[in-house]
Amino acid sequence: MEYAIVDLETTGGVARTSRVIEVAVYVFDGNKVIDEYSTLVNPGVPVPGFITHLTGITTEMLKDAPPFEKVADQVASITHDRVFVAHNVGFDYSFLRNEFKKIDRRYIRKRLCTVRLTRNIFPKLHSYSLANLCEKFDIPLENRHRAFGDARATTALLKHLIINDINNAIEAALKRYSREAILPPNLPKEDFEDLPEDPGVYYFHDKNGKVIYVGKANNLRDRVAGHFLDNEVSGKSRLFKSEINNISYELCGNELVALLLESHEIKRLWPKYNSSQKRPAMNWALHLYEDQNGFMRLAVSKGKPAETPPVIFKSFTDGWSFLRSLTKEHRLCARLNGLQNGNGPCYEYASGICKGACNGQETPNRYNKRLLKALNEIKNNEDSFAVIGDGRTTEEASVVLVEKGKYIGYGFVQDDIQVTGIDQLKNTVTPFKDNPDVQRIIKWYLAGKAKAKVVHF
Repeated sequence: MEYAIVDLETTGGVARTSRVIEVAVYVFDGNKVIDEYSTLVNPGVPVPGFITHLTGITTEMLKDAPPFEKVADQVASITHDRVFVAHNVGFDYSFLRNEFKKIDRRYIRKRLCTVRLTRNIFPKLHSYSLANLCEKFDIPLENRHRAFGDARATTALLKHLIINDINNAIEAALKRYSREAILPPNLPKEDFEDLPEDPGVYYFHDKNGKVIYVGKANNLRDRVAGHFLDNEVSGKSRLFKSEINNISYELCGNELVALLLESHEIKRLWPKYNSSQKRPAMNWALHLYEDQNGFMRLAVSKGKPAETPPVIFKSFTDGWSFLRSLTKEHRLCARLNGLQNGNGPCYEYASGICKGACNGQETPNRYNKRLLKALNEIKNNEDSFAVIGDGRTTEEASVVLVEKGKYIGYGFVQDDIQVTGIDQLKNTVTPFKDNPDVQRIIKWYLAGKAKAKVVHF
């Protein structure tokens, strides 16, 4: 068996929107390197500053380099009939797959991930980043963050893994690609084999390329296989599977980012077979309105929340409790806020808590100013924080950013970043719209993930 050990440098971290700027391939026969190839690649776009800082590759260096279409034949040839190996193979493989797709060519190879192999053969290590594994196993690592340097080190790591593979982890990993019998009739085997075993979002396409279903997964390969392994024999299930003609995916690094991207994509693409999250959720929310006497009132009901601020609740009971506390703390009127029925002064007026808006003792203008001040205090007290999670490779981390209770978006940074403030992270995230669904996702994730790293600002 021969292996093609691959490493890439790119203009960014998203395969569908970033480009390859360097390719390196070492052909390994299990004992020694028998061939190698490396080249810079002109991406046709400027190299971002943070990529230059990381790799040393500048836009000027790539000016006379060949575009990918000029090196595609060499890359295809040197990896043909060989197992595609990389450290975090889904990342490198997805970039090459997309580069070939841009020139209308398919690129399908069996793959092997040295991160997963190392976890199987050497479990419970402190870190599985390439740099730390090289230090652990005394593997030389020169020209870090250049494709030829990292690929050479990954080749040495693979040799070390082959020597220590006493339980046939490599054979087991390659066997996982043989699931052709379960596939829908119109889905090419190559599309399924293309799926990595990493967290992400997957897309089912019909014969015209239209997305008909979007899902998220902690393991893309296993989750997609689960769609085809179920015993559902209804007409709708058969029709769904028969319409699947292609699969694409986006790596996310962890479950939270996958959930957020899935929610965004369902609302953006409106897939035929997704039922949830297509429309804005009708959550229990705090609503603000003005009555016929000019008094502003608060109420808890379903529908679009008040804009100042958008306070959302899991249940009516939670909303009722919040409104009672707000009313008492700011000496608002319980009757105007719907907490008491009937006519005349509210119960709190007699005890001195209410200032008499319900009894003609406080004017609408004065009362409304106090109510709006209470709402603004809630808005100003909303938490600003970042959730730091696993990235798509061992060299990066994900960032989900919330500012004053509003979801800003997510992005990816180097895993050793020292967070100094929220403005620093704003430059790293892709903006996304805030809505009740993403608020629910973030709160659910934080409530159930004790090990989530949260940085407050």
